[in-house]
Amino acid sequence: MTSDVSLAPERSSTAGTSESAETPFHNLDHYIAMPRISGLALSPDGERLVTTVTTISAKSTEYATALWELDPAGEKPARRLTRSAKGESGAAFAGTGNLLFTSARPDPEADEAEPVSALWELSAGGGEARVAISRAGGVGGILAAKDTSSVFVTAPVLPGSADEESDAKLRSGRKDNKVGAILHTGYPVRFWDSDIGPDETHIFALESDPTAGDGRPTTTETEMSHRLRNITGGVGQSLRETTAVISPDGSTVIASMNKPLAKGDMRSILVRIDTATGERTVLLDEEGMNFEPGPVSPDNSTVVVVSQTESSAEAAPQIKLNLLPLSGGELLPIASSWDRWASPAAWLPDGSALLATADDGGRAPVFSVSVRGGEVTQITHDDAAYTDVAVSPDGATAYALRSSYLYPVEAVRIDIASGEVSRLPAPVERPEIPGRLEEVETKAADGSRIRAWLALPEGADADNPAPLLLWIHGGPLGSWNAWTWRWNPWLMTVKGYAVLLPDPALSTGYGQEFIQRGWGEWGENPFTDLMSITDETERRPDIDETRTAAMGGSFGGYMANWVAGHTDRFKAIVTHASLWALDQFGPTTDASFFWEKEMTPERGRLNSPHLHVENIRTPMLVIHGDKDYRVPIGEGLRLWYELLSKSALAADENGETPHRFLYYPDENHWILAPQHAKIWYSVVHSFLAEHLLGEKTELPKELGL
Repeated sequence: MTSDVSLAPERSSTAGTSESAETPFHNLDHYIAMPRISGLALSPDGERLVTTVTTISAKSTEYATALWELDPAGEKPARRLTRSAKGESGAAFAGTGNLLFTSARPDPEADEAEPVSALWELSAGGGEARVAISRAGGVGGILAAKDTSSVFVTAPVLPGSADEESDAKLRSGRKDNKVGAILHTGYPVRFWDSDIGPDETHIFALESDPTAGDGRPTTTETEMSHRLRNITGGVGQSLRETTAVISPDGSTVIASMNKPLAKGDMRSILVRIDTATGERTVLLDEEGMNFEPGPVSPDNSTVVVVSQTESSAEAAPQIKLNLLPLSGGELLPIASSWDRWASPAAWLPDGSALLATADDGGRAPVFSVSVRGGEVTQITHDDAAYTDVAVSPDGATAYALRSSYLYPVEAVRIDIASGEVSRLPAPVERPEIPGRLEEVETKAADGSRIRAWLALPEGADADNPAPLLLWIHGGPLGSWNAWTWRWNPWLMTVKGYAVLLPDPALSTGYGQEFIQRGWGEWGENPFTDLMSITDETERRPDIDETRTAAMGGSFGGYMANWVAGHTDRFKAIVTHASLWALDQFGPTTDASFFWEKEMTPERGRLNSPHLHVENIRTPMLVIHGDKDYRVPIGEGLRLWYELLSKSALAADENGETPHRFLYYPDENHWILAPQHAKIWYSVVHSFLAEHLLGEKTELPKELGL
């Protein structure tokens, strides 16, 4: 079933303001129900464009995804392609023009008690999607060759299995006996919010099976069965959380692989895999370097390689673009003088240049990088961040997703020659923004330019100055330059706050030296940069400098903790998924080997917030998820206890404290469930209202208080 409709959320007259002023940000139910776009796939002939749209369930307790087709010409309305309770994702076009995607929805032609994520195929001619391949362990990502019908998938394999049948039996045995134990022989043991193992990631070729399941010959495309051929035997855990690309002719996969090193360390090497034989050849393996593949050139001769130097206590990593012959040979740097961390996206069809994106001064434009001369030309010039760039077969047009703080992710068409950008008709409309966005900047003591976005509520002026919220981004290697659903400033402007979104030292988009200014010294330039830009903003007549708060998550939470121990200028501090005791965090995070290269024990002592807990005189709201493996829950638990036992606002003789701890037993580094996101914002609103506005507001009834 298909439809041509808009998915704009309905509005209710029960929002917190008058109907005439209402936007989706005035009501949290409306906000979490706003549809969200992600991912973009362009067909080889350039005639079809597919994206994924996420919508909320009827009970508002989970999100579901569906694939929608957009018109590359920008003339026809968006059209829904898939519909199921389990949702669909990972869209990719095969060289045949058929659309591939993954989904755990039931196969109507099979008896499945518990469907797993399978590979589905929707013919270019239309009709119903059918299962191309299903297996007990499920299917992950899709690699589809542009110029041939070759298709490859990543999929998990239990190391003790000899084939698909034995893999299914081993899985069934673990499930039936309720065994969750994992025996490790190496490091790491978990990543982000997932346990590693016992599965290993492998790459499989999808091949036609000349006989159907009952042994009779198949005669039509819709009846054709498929089978999988493993092309990465014996890789162990080396393909876990790595990147792989396929050459346009389907003959070669280029993949990064994790290489274990002594003392729990690892680095990323680059390999070439012959898809016909599975033969692997190491292309790049260099001490102190990590490599990741970008796209392969249209003539199948060259791959873009992103190189990253290994960080140390003295030096931040450096990320550069390079070219490498698929046959192997010398790594050729391109645009070596370009002082930005670029993400390669797509080659122009004639092979003369590639398109890339990079953080740049609070934006993330699309750039063209000449292959021969290395010249870098900025193509887009708006205040937006671009991702998912694809190029038309004639090389005249690019398609991408873009967003800014003025609108969520949307699909656009880019004229490569002129840089003109136009929105494509999509099922998601731009919401009305409740306020205005400005840019502010100042100079640090060393002369560095410090800039920020400032979201202001409607009506903020000298006669009605707004209280200020300083929001500190995570990473720390990142930038406030794109729309975010998890930290959205407009949910605060509707409450009357101004929100400051600065990029201090360590932020990307300002050059290598700007990153180096804060490397290993988090409590120095990053902290003083934040205070300087806050000072500058508080000088504005439309800002009330007597009512300010600081908030941050992850590294931003670390910095919120550091701020709390080094100044009492703020009325309240919100710290989410935050680093507290650096000696404890280092060995318990999911990638300790990376952390210990930057933060030596001495620097850890100099920069650890927990050593300044006695100075904390500001009420703090601590937020942490138990399934957070990046910043383990021990950080939040220790922070909470030490606030109550050691801070200047410790619990009194009756056990009372102004501090609060919002704990999520089943969330990770991010708060993903829609009902939990509502509670997050509601509790934050209540905490800020109490300490900045002197108001008492009701907490969500779901908390049971």
